[in-house]
Amino acid sequence: MEIPHVPRALGPTILILCLLGCPGDSDVDDDTTGDDDTAGDDDSSAGDDDSTGEWRSELYPLDWIPGTVDGEGRFLHDFSYAGYHLGEAALPSPPPPVADVTDFGADAGGGSDSTAAIQAAIDSLPDGGTVLLPEGSYRCDGVLRVENSGVVIVGEGTDLSLLWFTLAEGMEGASHLTFSGAVTRGPDLLLAEDGENLSHRVRVDDASSLSAGDEVSLGWFITDEFVDEHGMTGTWEAFNGNWRPFFRRQVEAVDTSVAPHEVWLDVPLRYPARVRDGASLRAEEGYLRECGVQDLSVSTVVHWSDAWSIDRSHAIRLQEVADCWVAGLGTFESPHSDDDRGRHLMSGGLLVADSKRVTVADSHLAHPQNRGSGGNGYLFEIDRSNEVLTRDCRATAGRHNFIQNWDFGTAGCVWLRTTSTEGWAALTDSELLGHVGFSEYHHSLAMANLVDDSTVDDGWQATNRHDWSTGAGVTSTEGVFWNMRGAGVLRSYNYGWGYVIGTQGLTVEADIDDDGLFSDGEGTEPNDWLEGLERGDDLRPVSLYEDQLALRLGR
Repeated sequence: MEIPHVPRALGPTILILCLLGCPGDSDVDDDTTGDDDTAGDDDSSAGDDDSTGEWRSELYPLDWIPGTVDGEGRFLHDFSYAGYHLGEAALPSPPPPVADVTDFGADAGGGSDSTAAIQAAIDSLPDGGTVLLPEGSYRCDGVLRVENSGVVIVGEGTDLSLLWFTLAEGMEGASHLTFSGAVTRGPDLLLAEDGENLSHRVRVDDASSLSAGDEVSLGWFITDEFVDEHGMTGTWEAFNGNWRPFFRRQVEAVDTSVAPHEVWLDVPLRYPARVRDGASLRAEEGYLRECGVQDLSVSTVVHWSDAWSIDRSHAIRLQEVADCWVAGLGTFESPHSDDDRGRHLMSGGLLVADSKRVTVADSHLAHPQNRGSGGNGYLFEIDRSNEVLTRDCRATAGRHNFIQNWDFGTAGCVWLRTTSTEGWAALTDSELLGHVGFSEYHHSLAMANLVDDSTVDDGWQATNRHDWSTGAGVTSTEGVFWNMRGAGVLRSYNYGWGYVIGTQGLTVEADIDDDGLFSDGEGTEPNDWLEGLERGDDLRPVSLYEDQLALRLGR
């Protein structure tokens, strides 16, 4: 691979060349195709031991730079780009001006509907600002929408500012609080040659319409050849023949002095982009920007039978946003609860969809009512998004506590210091029958994602889910589990290469020849790389993401 100069001054710029779900859900696992080449099943496989017992991965030596690759073609992506402004900026303070919802008539005692008052506060900030929910309990019998950039909804703390919704009717597939952009795309700029995995550069015949700072998506058609290449003929069908945006990027530089023209992107590619599949750039505009939610708790609990009659409702949705955040978000049992089950949410918690450069931090989502099939009980969900950082978050008692879901186009996301507990997938509303609910990659080949320094007391999985969820098939490739611990199960069956590096206490399942009842690893060869099992406590660095970020930023 050619090692080009990258205009962005972000430290080293050399390019990287170098779980089965039980029945009863749209949750099954992912395969890995190739030869049976597994490394690191025992302590002796961990690289770079020192006299203290601390060790480094063979794939991440002290002199690692993007581009480091071993003799078998194994490498670790540079995951450091995840998060708000690519991880390069701290989350901001709430901006002025401030619209206090009580000044618009919101009832901080929860006795009357505050939907109109809170929406009026939101709408009073067309150029952005802070919607303040002072200490109190705010009932909303309707839904709220934010459609202007720069709007941040802020409370005074998760125990102090309580926002609760009562609406059930019409909430199928809907969210109670939605931040929504309106992205449009320009015409295709077809790639003149294949885009290389991990390169910042692509070539097109005519890039004269692009300039530094432009937003673009790099995508391609789900062709029969692409499907067959992954062994998914007859399984992947929902998006066949459609162009999908795999990588949401910003243009760093354009060079029209060479032929074909060169376009440099802020974040490297996470997978090959092939001319064969009609790979192209499309200019974008319309992302909602610099929006956030912080320091409050939400509840969407409704009557039990209503919750189980409505699929796939979320408390908060971030749709088509860039450089946004959620921080200090909690859940609680609102006064609208009518039983003693102690539930907080109708179904889903937070959904980030069709977005990029988002941070979700310091939040705890818990206890959905509906944990049945049909897309319910997903607490922290990411769909078709790039470089989303979920850090220092806990999820309790969801069907899938942390989940990538639905369609192609999730890549470069990081779950850092997350804790997943009490996952449970219920078969009926009685909840008497069910199985452990895993955090997981759920659909259509998520690319190059990292679960880092995290605790799993139920399960995390990257598997071949076969026909579940409308043909989910192989759900992850080139994904990494780094420094994982807990009392749960870790299933790692990535398509092609995947990596498990440093574990403590977990049951690890990764052998494609011994993958259980549902053939979770079918078609996912080679076996994922295993290294340092039961040696996670001594793995250095403790966090791969944070170490790579410090390296990129020269810290």
